[in-house]
Parts: sequence; C-alpha cells; structure tokens
Amino acid sequence: MNRLHGKVALVTGGSRGIGRGIALRLASEGALVAVHYGSSQDAAEDVVKSIKANGGDGFSIGANLNSVAGVNQLIQLLDEELKYRAGNTEFDILINNAGMGIPESYEETTETAFDAIFAVNVKAPFFLVQKSLSRIRNEGRIVNISSGVTRVAYPPIMAYNLTKGAMNTFTLHLAKLLGPRGITVNAVLPGMVRTDMNADFLDSPEAQKLPADIVALGRMGEPSDIADVVAFLASKDGRFVTAQLLDVTGGSHL
Repeated sequence: MNRLHGKVALVTGGSRGIGRGIALRLASEGALVAVHYGSSQDAAEDVVKSIKANGGDGFSIGANLNSVAGVNQLIQLLDEELKYRAGNTEFDILINNAGMGIPESYEETTETAFDAIFAVNVKAPFFLVQKSLSRIRNEGRIVNISSGVTRVAYPPIMAYNLTKGAMNTFTLHLAKLLGPRGITVNAVLPGMVRTDMNADFLDSPEAQKLPADIVALGRMGEPSDIADVVAFLASKDGRFVTAQLLDVTGGSHL
C-alpha cells in the first residue's frame, strides 16, 4: 500500500518504542517522516536508516520538549528542513507521541516531578499543535498517543494517568476546532506494549503472567499493533473518524 504518498509526517518521540514503530509504518505507506528525538540521536538516525533501507524517506530532528522553547526549536528545525526539501513549511500529519513517566508513587510524587511530566506530556503537545496550525494542511491528521490507563484505576502512576486524561480532553476540543478544515484529531490508547524501554520488566515472571490475567487477546501489544491503527487514522481511510479515543489494549481490564 502507498496510502500516504506525497504526505509529510512529524512523529515526536520517534526514535524508540511505539514512536519508532509509527515512524516506520508511516514511511512504509509513502510519507516523508520527520523522526523527532529528545536525546537519542543515534536511535533516531537508526530509524531513518531503516526507513531508507526499505525504500522510504525521512530525516531526524532533535529538540528537548520540556519547555515551549524546545517546541519553538523543533518548529524552527522542521521549517528549515521542509523549506530545503519542498520549498515550504507545510506538513500533513502530526503524531504527538513523545512522553515521559516518573517512577514515584502517588504518595512520593514531588512538585518537581509533577511539573516535569506535565511539561512533556501535556504542555509540549498543546503548544506544538498551536504553533503548527498554520503549517498543517487542510485535510490533515493529528493523532495523540494517550494510554489505556485513562479508563481504569491504577493509582501507582497517578501523575502519568492525569497527563493522558488531559490529552484525551485536548483531542476532543481540537477535533471541534479543526473540523471545519477537514483536519481529524484522534487519540490512540495503548496498553502494555513490548518495547526496548520496558523489556526488562516485561520479561520478568511477574509480567509474563499479566496478559493471561488482564488482556482479552492474551498477549502483550507490539509497537506494530499501535502503528497500524495510527496509519489507518493518518490515511484517507480515516477521513470520517475524528474526536475518538481508540482503545488499542487488546481488550485489557474488561
């Protein structure tokens, strides 16, 4: 398939995990993919190499999204690259995937940690979309990566859960705001997904038991499971789907 031929996509946090899977998938559909990274430049460049090895095209772009200054830097670098490649700063698809968690329990969460996670998980996508409104073409696509924890109670990661709840609300209001331009806005809610970042935990005996206990489909998710849904939403096939929170947890906690 080549559903995204001629489209330009920005995937934040595209160097590892779910973001990597999304970047590779969108590129396989023909999109030119900007693979954003915060600190993992080598990993991002490896994604770009994989994209090109499979006949696609992409480039890496680095910025720390812990502040509006970082968002501005990302926009500036993206503008420069797109002007060089296409003569303009327009793009079609924005995937808000970059995020962070904190190891502290609710009882242990500090103000510093709370502010840090909200800066990356909520403030950055809020202002990135704001500053991209004049750059995203009509009929464009915005996909926010949320989490299945927004529909179940899991207090140990309370601050993280709150940030993803905020993204769900952001999705709803953006869809209303941008609907007249034909821009769809949706959120994808993953559950347990096997990535290099959580491999140690997921390979533990305790974690191996979890899918059978809580996932209807009986297995952990893979980045490709999430990426395939994102690719659908980003394509013409998803043109009449907006303001939706798509649960991609394999039926967790039913």
